[in-house]
Formats: sequence, C-alpha cells, structure tokens
Amino acid sequence: MRALIIIDMQVDFCPGGALAVAGGDEIVDPINAMMGDYDAVVLTQDWHPADHSSFAESHPGAAPFSTVTMDYGPQVLWPAHCVIGSAGAAFHPGLAVDRADLIVRKGLRRGIDSYSAFRENDRATPTGLAGYLREWGADDLHFVGLAHDFCVAWSAMDARHFGFDATVIEPATRAIDLNGSRDAARRAMQDAGVNLA
Repeated sequence: MRALIIIDMQVDFCPGGALAVAGGDEIVDPINAMMGDYDAVVLTQDWHPADHSSFAESHPGAAPFSTVTMDYGPQVLWPAHCVIGSAGAAFHPGLAVDRADLIVRKGLRRGIDSYSAFRENDRATPTGLAGYLREWGADDLHFVGLAHDFCVAWSAMDARHFGFDATVIEPATRAIDLNGSRDAARRAMQDAGVNLA
C-alpha cells in the first residue's frame, strides 16, 4: 500500500511567510495532482508554541540561522514561524487539505524541535505516525513538501529507520539550502537507502 506524506505545506514556509522557502508555493498544484494516486495521504504541520526553543528570539543575542547545542544535539535557530493558531501555521490555501486521511502536528513541545514526521529531534520521542501507517498496511511511502533539506529529508530517513520503503519526489520539494544543506541532505538520504525520484 502506498502513502503520500506531504511535509509542512504551510503559509510560513511559502513566499511571504516568516521562514519562506524559495518557490515553496510552486509545488502546491503538483502535490494536489498526486493525491489521487495514493491509498493514503498524510499531511504534517509544524505547530510551535510562541516561545519555542528553536526560535532565535528565545536566545538573547542569537541570530536566526545560527546554531546552538541543545540537550539533544545541534539545533539551527530559526525565525519564529508556524506559531500555534497563527495565520502562518495554516496550510497553504491552495492545498487540497480535505483529501488528507491524517494530519500530524509536530514541534509542539517547547524544549525540542521536530523536523521528522516520525519522531522529534531527540530521536526518541515518537509522533505515532509509524504505528498509524503500519495499522493501515502502508509500506511504500513517498515524500513531498517543505523543506527538502530539513523536514522532508529527516522524515524520509526516519521512514527507512522504521522499516518503510521511502522515496522523495524531488520536483515536488523545495530546499532552504543553508550552507550546502540540500546536497548534504541528498547524500544522507541516499546513504540511508532513500530513493530520490
């Protein structure tokens, strides 16, 4: 059974948003067109409290896109984005949200970021998605959305970690590409056994 996992297609990650990914809005229509080809469709949604520890403004004197060390390892500090209930946290208005079987919200805990759809950045706290997909009998997962080099890549690699087949459909993603992060993510995904289509 095949599932389409649509990562963080939210207003704040599209042009004009607080953490805009160049061209993020260009992939909405192609993603919508894909949904009918899958047995299940899952959306993820970044969903942060206003004082989230991954926000640069939560660290006095820290600049956005700098890196700090958290209890769970290195953490990029981001501009505040996808704050719970905000307009920026909403899905892109063109996304066919009504076709989703499940919405997974991530990054809810103030003290830990969550790139992956499967577990938080401590690599231990699960979101429940793996169990949901197993219950449905989904074993072939295809990933699209934002951003290729962070949440899409971490989700696809975790899918492999949890025993799923994983493919990233790269034309239906866009990358932040922070200091070469897109190429690094591609290498890491290939090393993890993720197919890049």
